[in-house]
Amino acid sequence: MSASLRVGTAIPFRTALWYWLRLGFISFGGPAGQIALMHRELVEERRWISEARFLHALNYCMLLPGPEGQQLATYIGWLMHRTRGGIAAGVLFVLPSFVILIALAWTYLRFGTVPVVNAVFAGIKPAVTALVVHAAFRIGARTLTNGGLWAIAVAACCAISVLHAPFPLVVAVAAAIGAIGAFMVPTLLAPATAHPKLLATAPATLSDDHLLDQPHTRFRARTFAIICIVGVLLWLLPMGLLVHWHGWHGQYAQLGWFFSKAALLTFGGAYAVLPYVYQGAVLHYGWLSAAQMMDGLAFGESTPGPLIMVVTFVGFIAGYEGGPLAAESPFMSGALAAAVATWFTFLPSFLFILGGGPLVESTRGNLKFTAPLTAISAAVVGVIASLALFFAEHTLLREGRIDWWAVVIAILAFFALQRLRLNVMLVLAVAGLLSVLRFYLGA
Repeated sequence: MSASLRVGTAIPFRTALWYWLRLGFISFGGPAGQIALMHRELVEERRWISEARFLHALNYCMLLPGPEGQQLATYIGWLMHRTRGGIAAGVLFVLPSFVILIALAWTYLRFGTVPVVNAVFAGIKPAVTALVVHAAFRIGARTLTNGGLWAIAVAACCAISVLHAPFPLVVAVAAAIGAIGAFMVPTLLAPATAHPKLLATAPATLSDDHLLDQPHTRFRARTFAIICIVGVLLWLLPMGLLVHWHGWHGQYAQLGWFFSKAALLTFGGAYAVLPYVYQGAVLHYGWLSAAQMMDGLAFGESTPGPLIMVVTFVGFIAGYEGGPLAAESPFMSGALAAAVATWFTFLPSFLFILGGGPLVESTRGNLKFTAPLTAISAAVVGVIASLALFFAEHTLLREGRIDWWAVVIAILAFFALQRLRLNVMLVLAVAGLLSVLRFYLGA
């Protein structure tokens, strides 16, 4: 499709639209896999954007809270086709996953008590534990570049696991340490270059960068103010309707409020916000159980789109089992709750790109802006480690004793992910299959 496009010409919006829709169905592999996929297709194969421009967009998205892959797609869509391009790219990146997860959540609730289905999830849960440990290793290798950042990570892990400190407090303290450290030890908090593996030599012929230097990419206070006002209205109007419908303490309004806060705390990707989602959705609100949370994470890893789409699963479970419409139509109640959770989670990501892109680009490289985010990224590694400890406690132990079968599955899954670098879906599928074989063999 891109072969007929001449170098130096603008990409037709319809052509880009079909690409973003296709990407939404094949964007497996978490943020690293999604970024690599976009790099290969947009830079190397289609040649819609240059290597330098792609990395420039990527580094910006790495500094923001929210799913990097979805924000990168939104950013590139915005570069090529202004606001409509950014919205189209961002929406189509998550829409297939939204529909698939609602279908999976409904199937899970209807048939999750079938013994063979339980056996599948008995194998998947230890694999998910290995997946979280693998994520801590992967993100830590990129983030923890010196002893000071390691100290922040260890402190964050202890604060969550031992002191049971709330996740927002951990983020706030890390940001404060970063702000102070920018003046006292600036070299300690200098951000590393994101995804160095993407620095491979690009094709000789690429789309001209000047085509992307359009007026909409330059910061204008008036445009920024308009986008902020629209963004606030897009938050206030649905929230107002939900509050009017069932009150501020109603489930839908609380879902919107909770995931609005979660959206602003996802520095470092979805794994960073999962402990916060667990604290709120499982412990505070009781919308779902710890086991259901782990099953939702497995679904999130097994479907296209960003892992943060697990909020769709959480929302559906909450609405299906306890929503205001659950007595009349459990499915509609769950689907509406899933839509609320997804809307309030992703709305800030669009505002960060469409409104803040030109502004943040102008400040990139200034240590006083990037140091707090570097410290937060280090704390995120510790938070992910605490999540791994929580999952291990609830998966590898059964009635206070070690479940050696689960331990073996977790070790094999970690080896497959860390050393063999196998696909996440394949690892989860094999873990579930082994558990089913054990079920039928009566082991």
